[in-house]
Amino acid sequence: MSGFFLTFEGGEGAGKTTQIRALATSLAAQGRDVVVTREPGGSAGAEALREFLLFGQHDLSARSEIFAMFAARADHVDRVIAPALAAGKIVLCDRFTDSTEAYQGYGRASGDAGLLALVAALQAQIGLSPSLTLLLTVPRDIARVRVASRGGREDRFETSAEEFHARVAKGFVAIAAREPERCTTIDASLPIDEVAARVSAVVTEALTRAGV
Repeated sequence: MSGFFLTFEGGEGAGKTTQIRALATSLAAQGRDVVVTREPGGSAGAEALREFLLFGQHDLSARSEIFAMFAARADHVDRVIAPALAAGKIVLCDRFTDSTEAYQGYGRASGDAGLLALVAALQAQIGLSPSLTLLLTVPRDIARVRVASRGGREDRFETSAEEFHARVAKGFVAIAAREPERCTTIDASLPIDEVAARVSAVVTEALTRAGV
């Protein structure tokens, strides 16, 4: 594919949405064709699954939740991400498989080896991985304040216990350590403009290396 696939990852309140918007504006100003999307969601079918997964009154097992996340992901990739990349566009995605590993594999399943293997197997079936992943990190005390300031509905993950969020953070650290060539960790507790400058520098370097 001739485009460039970039994902933003991190826990609740890390500022992913803010930084994606800033980066998209900057890239568009350079004349680049940019697609901004999110997970779970991004396509009509995947958005319906998002509503169920984040706000539905259910208690899915960790395994069934993983399958549901990948059902949404498959539709998203087939209908939105892959066509955009084939058209040479830069795709900026708020979460992808790393979040499933961190939230379901580590957060929900406490790092269960069998469920982590399931995530890896399903990702292999998706057949698409980001060229670059920016992992935004922020202390939980700051994250809680940010989430509370948003207003609106809090989803099932935002309202989970602190132990859950600690396991999610551990998962993201493990992913970044395993794939340092793809993942760049950025301190998102800094002022927004400083974070945006760091994001821009990392992305510019990656696009240059990729010849995009």
